[in-house]
Amino acid sequence: MIPPSWLDRLQQQAARRRALGRERAIHPPTGVDVCSNDYLGLRRDPRLAEAAAVAARTEGAGAGAARLLRGTSPLHDGLEATLAQWKGTEACLLFNTGYQANATLLPALVGAGDAVFSDALNHASLVDGCRMARARGAHVGVFGHRDLGDLGLQFAAWRATAPPAALALVATDAVFSMDGDAADLPALVELCERQGALLLIDEAHATGLLGADGAGLAQLQGVHGRVPLVMGTLGKALGSFGAFVCCDAALRDHLVNTARGFIFSTALPPPVLGAALAGLRLARAEPWRRARALALADRLREALGQPSQPSAIVPVPVGADAEAVRRAEALQRQGFDVRAVRPPTVPEGSARLRITTGAHLEDGQVEALLRALLPMLGGG
Repeated sequence: MIPPSWLDRLQQQAARRRALGRERAIHPPTGVDVCSNDYLGLRRDPRLAEAAAVAARTEGAGAGAARLLRGTSPLHDGLEATLAQWKGTEACLLFNTGYQANATLLPALVGAGDAVFSDALNHASLVDGCRMARARGAHVGVFGHRDLGDLGLQFAAWRATAPPAALALVATDAVFSMDGDAADLPALVELCERQGALLLIDEAHATGLLGADGAGLAQLQGVHGRVPLVMGTLGKALGSFGAFVCCDAALRDHLVNTARGFIFSTALPPPVLGAALAGLRLARAEPWRRARALALADRLREALGQPSQPSAIVPVPVGADAEAVRRAEALQRQGFDVRAVRPPTVPEGSARLRITTGAHLEDGQVEALLRALLPMLGGG
């Protein structure tokens, strides 16, 4: 039984969420998928399912332990080697989720006197990693979204008073998950190389989707292999589950010894590794998938009067939380699985519909979505 005092607090907090239009619940998938991150349409591909089954029969249904105990397998080693080659780095380390990776990386790398500079619209996992870094005594600076002038000023102000041995790390999403816009990686790489700062980019929404080989935004923007820390996920475009960090061998060794999320977590199970390897192979071998996902996103942006972006994420600004929920529910009734995104996921007053495109969508489905959506926005 919940103690009465705790039940009272929970009921008060639930009432406040409802009053703000921010009550959340888990809803099953229904209708046409225009809200998931299955950008390449691989999640239900039978080739991934078969690869998962083969891995389960060969290596078992679960890992059984953390990697440093008995949880590793040839599949872990093979996937890490393949990802490192793909991302243009020396080494790679698997994590269980993107959240775990980002929240683990920052406190494992910086300490008292050091600094972390984070884009204002970074994912919550990087925000929480910054909070843990601050708890270790690091300075945390939040620079304006994609504002490298602000970043430079903050860096200079910190350096003027920092201890001589202090180090800095800059963290940014590659593609920002709520707006679909992208970081200027060449400028960030140049700034960090000039200042001796370590650069971490989160390519969760770019991996498999961007670049000539699908390797991500760094490949698309011409800095492939120049970013010291590249985080990516296996559960979005690649259709499986898990995350990874590509880096050089010295950084990997450091993380193996210090990243608590890695050390104290049971390793990824073999079936998801088998599926991930198959998803990665298909992402590279079937470039039509990323071309289609991006072309459909461009079609939506064009109809909505939005500028082109290098992503398959199309936000539809609404503003008020309750109105975003109302519009999402109206689209769901018409057969489209659209979800409302509200604070604290996005800033106050910027609730929106977050629409995504994938290779699984048909042209007619996108056109039907626009016919349902545009009247809500005052369009044709």
